[in-house]
Amino acid sequence: MKWRGCSWISILLLAACSTNPSGGYVDSPNGRPLPIRQDRNTLHQLVKSDSDRLADIEYAENEASLRLLMLKLYKRNPAEAHKSGLRVAGQIATPDQIATLVFDQVATHQWKFEALAGAQDTAAIKLALNPQFSGDRVLALIVGLQSMLYRAHGNKSAFFLLDSIEPQNLYNAARNVEIAVWKLGNAKNARGELLLLTNSMQADGQNLSFEREFTKLIARTDMLALMLAEKSQRFISRLTQSITTTPFLPFR
Repeated sequence: MKWRGCSWISILLLAACSTNPSGGYVDSPNGRPLPIRQDRNTLHQLVKSDSDRLADIEYAENEASLRLLMLKLYKRNPAEAHKSGLRVAGQIATPDQIATLVFDQVATHQWKFEALAGAQDTAAIKLALNPQFSGDRVLALIVGLQSMLYRAHGNKSAFFLLDSIEPQNLYNAARNVEIAVWKLGNAKNARGELLLLTNSMQADGQNLSFEREFTKLIARTDMLALMLAEKSQRFISRLTQSITTTPFLPFR
């Protein structure tokens, strides 16, 4: 059964990749959490197709994943927040305050932070992975990933009937996240220490929560790319090289 070009399987997969069940979710009849959009009963629905709605959910869920990852990274790397140079009421901003600034005040900063010399997109990701960089690597990584995904979605975070997202850009963005994650697990300083700590070994087993969250982000982006490519009959050029040797992919 098709739903205006995207299968019900796509919808269920995106719902299954939900990040924050406690924030604006209800239980569906089958017991699975479903995302609630604040504009679901407004006139906005008259100017949105089913694929627009799916893109809204995918973007919002990915943003929630990035916010969670930012807080988790600060928890594992507490010294980074002090390097951001960001202040609230004259005090050095806490990780929660930095996350609020980054995700809730985009209209104010447009991802241009003095601590990153205005770097965005893959330039900011590269900064986070540069051993010579002495600033806040968590800020650089998350700002880079968030601004990259925004650009891949056509510089939009909400989608309507006349909007068009290039599937190839979404596919490339998903690959760039994979490349960033691989580099994150291998980038080290002159002393052989990881630049940023993520997954860890604990007495009771491995902590792979970072990997799981990144995987959900990649899966959602890939699913939307494939759905839009099928709907528009556009061809996606797939990566044939290993992510260990591939540079970050450009957008059309």
